[in-house]
Amino acid sequence: MCSVSALWTSEEIAAATGGSASTTFAVSGVAFDSREVESGHLFVAMKGELTDGHRFVDGAIARGAAGALVSETVDHPHVLVGDTTNALNDLGRASRARVDAVVIGVTGSAGKTGTKTALTEALTRANKGAVHCSVKSYNNHVGVPLSLARMPRETKFGVFEMGMNHSGELAELTQLVRPHIAIVTTIASAHREFFKTEEDIADAKGEIFAGLQPGGTAIIPFDSPHRDRLMAAAKPHAARILTFGRGEGADVRAVEAVDIDKGTLITAVLPGAELSFTLAPPGDHWVSNAMAVLAAVYAAGGDLAAAGLALAELGGIAGRGAQHQLAVAGGEAVLIDESYNANPASMVATLAVLGKTKAARRIAVLGEMRELGEQSEALHAGLAEAVLAAQVDSAILVGTAMAPLAKKLSTEITCITLADTAAALECVPSMLKGGDVVLVKGSNGVGLSKLVSALTGGV
Repeated sequence: MCSVSALWTSEEIAAATGGSASTTFAVSGVAFDSREVESGHLFVAMKGELTDGHRFVDGAIARGAAGALVSETVDHPHVLVGDTTNALNDLGRASRARVDAVVIGVTGSAGKTGTKTALTEALTRANKGAVHCSVKSYNNHVGVPLSLARMPRETKFGVFEMGMNHSGELAELTQLVRPHIAIVTTIASAHREFFKTEEDIADAKGEIFAGLQPGGTAIIPFDSPHRDRLMAAAKPHAARILTFGRGEGADVRAVEAVDIDKGTLITAVLPGAELSFTLAPPGDHWVSNAMAVLAAVYAAGGDLAAAGLALAELGGIAGRGAQHQLAVAGGEAVLIDESYNANPASMVATLAVLGKTKAARRIAVLGEMRELGEQSEALHAGLAEAVLAAQVDSAILVGTAMAPLAKKLSTEITCITLADTAAALECVPSMLKGGDVVLVKGSNGVGLSKLVSALTGGV
């Protein structure tokens, strides 16, 4: 998004953070990773357990940073504060306070980034240059204030992804974002290492509603078994609750969803409106995401027709469903890149996409799902039904936690178990033949994005 003025001046940064500016400067962006610094940026030198961002100030300036936010004096233009982590939060709060924008928060066990991206595109279609969103998956206690701090003052719509893996985290993030509209995409058994039950996960996701601004709207998955629990969490804070999904009674409902050659043809009904459109990304989970998007556009007073056009042109997202054509022995293979992260719900959803994709052979490269705690063995084994339903010919299972699934599949299909991504890099490329469709999915810590990069040549 192009701003008509500086994102921040040194005086504004100092006022927001309680710091002192060494000199006058202005910045066009904000970064805390020196590798992401671009010309004109503010570099935030954060101190962590493993490293100290002050070590990289010189490098950030060399890359073109206009100044730095520091807690130690440096020989470059800077704003000096007592604690840079607190200062980044303060900068995020100041950014949120200065905009006259409709702010939308998105959370959920799966679909957060896809929904955030689709919603941003849907709003941008009729509001070019006026929509800001969090990039990548910057959705935690550092990423959210960074995304806020990057929001131009002219923003009309702000879309922010919020994640958590412990109770209480969303309660803090939502007070930073202070959304007018809060979306929960879905509830599933993610991060079960830190939660005893799915109900506890629903309660933690429901914390997002506590930050709703007066007159705000809560958007809740109608088809979720935790719908009523989420509605109870929303009622004390929301002036309006909208539900979305496929079931009879949802406020925003896909009454028809027909698979076509490239995507899904959908007829959706909303309060007082009906919309027919093509949804480019395949899969039932994307139909649900699209209903959440339409609910948010409707609640924000956006252009529903423009949103439908944007959903028809929505491209694949790296690590979350992007598809690539690979040149392999005997022709071309299709790669479905779902390598960014995984939990049981997202695994089942993407395996279903694989099952609907025409192929000479279907190959599933599945990395272990992490942070599942005592439920890990059962939840991994429980994927067997989805793998078989997708008519997978070969399953390549990466990581020791995949052993229970390997045991269940070994008598049904070709099953190869690998210790890590390094082994997958040696094994998988030579297996592929023309006509294959290969799905790559696993928890981010497994590192299967390296396999995707190797297969695509880094494209």
